[in-house]
Amino acid sequence: MRKIETEAKSKQLEKAEDEKSRLQLAKLSAEDSKKEASKNVMVLQQQGKQRQEEFSKTVKGIQNDISMLEKGNKDLMEKLKKIQAKLQAKKSESATLQQRFKIYVQIPEKKVKFTRKEKDSDDSGQHIKGVFTIAQRPSVLLKGGQALITFEEEKVAAQILKMAKCTVSCDKDKVHVKPKSLTLDPFVKFEVHLDVSTKTLSFSNVPFTLSEERMRDRLEISFSKPSRGGGEVKMVDYDKHTGKGQITFLNSGVAERLALKRKYIVDMDREVNVKVDLVYNYKLKKFQTFCGTPTRTILLCGITDFQDEEDLQDHLEIHFQKPSNYGGEVECIKYVSGGNEVKAFFTEDMAEMEA
Repeated sequence: MRKIETEAKSKQLEKAEDEKSRLQLAKLSAEDSKKEASKNVMVLQQQGKQRQEEFSKTVKGIQNDISMLEKGNKDLMEKLKKIQAKLQAKKSESATLQQRFKIYVQIPEKKVKFTRKEKDSDDSGQHIKGVFTIAQRPSVLLKGGQALITFEEEKVAAQILKMAKCTVSCDKDKVHVKPKSLTLDPFVKFEVHLDVSTKTLSFSNVPFTLSEERMRDRLEISFSKPSRGGGEVKMVDYDKHTGKGQITFLNSGVAERLALKRKYIVDMDREVNVKVDLVYNYKLKKFQTFCGTPTRTILLCGITDFQDEEDLQDHLEIHFQKPSNYGGEVECIKYVSGGNEVKAFFTEDMAEMEA
């Protein structure tokens, strides 16, 4: 009986030892797992920290880029504002110059004489060409109490300009005048090249009452009628929005003949009287602007108006002709009495003037 109990206890002890060994192995395995987990955690923490640093560095770089872009954008905006201001100033200057150099002159009709024909012309008389040179005469506005005087020699004018004032004897009275240099208003010179087609005729005031194709057909039929002075049509150009267009004839002379009539009857849904004219092409070339100071002409200011205008002008001329007054031969003189204004014009070499 005791032997059986001893064997049972021995078995329990062995089982307990086995359980103890198993638990110890489990403990060792758990500790290894714990160490491995701790190691993995540390690696992950280190990776997280590294990535956080990389992220911070990237964000900082992006912020720097944004800051630089904003600064660049600000600089560009400032440059744009400056350029726009300069552009506006240039536009204002251009508008001022355009206004300054505009010529508001009604050019009178002038007879044109044919002089020669270009040898190298190969248009078979299809165009009439002309070149016109237009030169604006330099001028200055002469106000009351002022006089312009032009000497024969430049050195005389230079001598007078060195004097602060000149005392001119007028019978029993004396008048003090101040000599000044003169700056002329800007003036221009340019060429107008004119080209007139002898085959093309322009027309206007043609109402759009039919389809566009039928309008062209009616125009071609109407301008082809010899009974009305027309001729064979080569091409029709018509704008339905403006009622204007051009007719190109096959032969020269038809367009010129019809243009002299100024009007022409066109058959649409009814007869329409349209305006006709030649086609003129203009080109402005060799545009030049001039300004300067005449070297032989001076301006006399501060002249007191106490005598007749012609008498006082004579006294001025006599005074400035005398070498004893540092004067010389007077070529031209013009005096304007108080309250008046006169536009004085100069010739191209500024040697003569007329008012």
